[in-house]
Amino acid sequence: MTQKKSDSAKRLIIALITIIEFFALTAAYAVGWFQVYYPKIRYSNINGGLKFYLNGHLLILAIYLVLLMFFAATYGGTKIGYHKVGDVFFSQVFALLFVNFISYLQISLMANWMQDVVPLLAVFGVQLAVALVFVLLNNKLYHVMFPPRRILLVYGSRGYGDIENKINSRKDRFKITGTIDVSEGLTVVEKRAESGEFDAVVLWDIPSADKNRLMKYCYARRIRIYFMPKIPDVLAKGADQLDLFDTPIFLVREYALTIQQRFFKRLVDIICSFILIIITSPFMLITAILVKCYDKGPVLYKQVRCTIGEKEFKILKFRSMRVDAEKDGVARLAAKNDSRITPIGKFIRKVRLDELPQLINILKGDMSFIGPRPERPEIIAQYKEDMPEFAFRMKVKAGLAGFAQVYGKYNTTPYDKLKLDLTYIENYSLWLDLKLMLLTLKILFVPDSTEGIDENQTTALKKQLEEQEEDKRK
Repeated sequence: MTQKKSDSAKRLIIALITIIEFFALTAAYAVGWFQVYYPKIRYSNINGGLKFYLNGHLLILAIYLVLLMFFAATYGGTKIGYHKVGDVFFSQVFALLFVNFISYLQISLMANWMQDVVPLLAVFGVQLAVALVFVLLNNKLYHVMFPPRRILLVYGSRGYGDIENKINSRKDRFKITGTIDVSEGLTVVEKRAESGEFDAVVLWDIPSADKNRLMKYCYARRIRIYFMPKIPDVLAKGADQLDLFDTPIFLVREYALTIQQRFFKRLVDIICSFILIIITSPFMLITAILVKCYDKGPVLYKQVRCTIGEKEFKILKFRSMRVDAEKDGVARLAAKNDSRITPIGKFIRKVRLDELPQLINILKGDMSFIGPRPERPEIIAQYKEDMPEFAFRMKVKAGLAGFAQVYGKYNTTPYDKLKLDLTYIENYSLWLDLKLMLLTLKILFVPDSTEGIDENQTTALKKQLEEQEEDKRK
């Protein structure tokens, strides 16, 4: 209990430093407000200008602070220690861009004319320096206070290479100091977990019965537990709790959006796609010209994909591959350094310009902004042969972006993408859609999310499918 109180005090210190940072960033904006923008608003020739008293100024700065904290929290800019230092800083930069843009529009409305953006850019430059200093300081302090957790990795018959690589990628937070095969016996594993050598236990790829027992054992002794969820775990996470009896009971049912959810989701799709088509039309025109001039082939690439209920439709993209990319008629995903991708294609894929025509699919109603990415019928059939649960992800309309794209990568295995998509489906809300829209803007600038499929992924998927089959037999 003393250790938990100590950890809480340390986390409070980190939180306070983060709050101080946000006040410092707001103070930088306040300088620009008082020195440049407020005098222009106060002494403008429009209606004699606007005069603010103390409360008015405080309200302007409070709005800025609240928006900054909201966007920073949404993008992960407050996740000191949880995310890598570069990710935290980039998230705060993105939050500052959003808030400064909103503030610029606010200032221009008050002045009744577009204002000079240079002073705000100077404020942004100062804010970047302040944010970098605070993020580095906070990150350093966090890792001094919280050294990497010592992990006991409990694995099953298929080894632990995949999770070992993932854990080792975050050596600042985790350190595998012990491994044990669950086949050595649960009693042996329990004694090892309680030995005091470890700060947490990772349950990886072990039978469900063994996982349940070890979870209860560790929970009773306040031992931190991490485990890989299977499909039933994800479905249970979105279950409804009922009070029909004198014992807790969870309801897991076939998912479907309510009428209200479908109405507002479609309304958002229509409004946003229409606005974005207008805004991005110059970029689409330039992209079309570049694609056409490169090899004189067709500008758009039409391909049959599946949406809700496996309904087929033709998805629209700017062509990024050679015209004869699939001349053999075999459907396959793009691979890393795929020779079929043209030089123009590499660029438009990296900056996501190839995806812009899908705004037309959204406006037509074939797709939504947020949902599982639409797959080709042939690939769906391949996945369903060994992974029947893949059909679950088509209980909602396919999306331009989704949970799997935000929290996974392009080369995340299909099984892991399925679990991410089901997490979205089972926990759907309009706010979740809006949050994922905001997060999608951030991942547009993350290079590894456009990488192709790695050769090792086929092996990883086979292992996961074997695990499913073994669970079914048990």
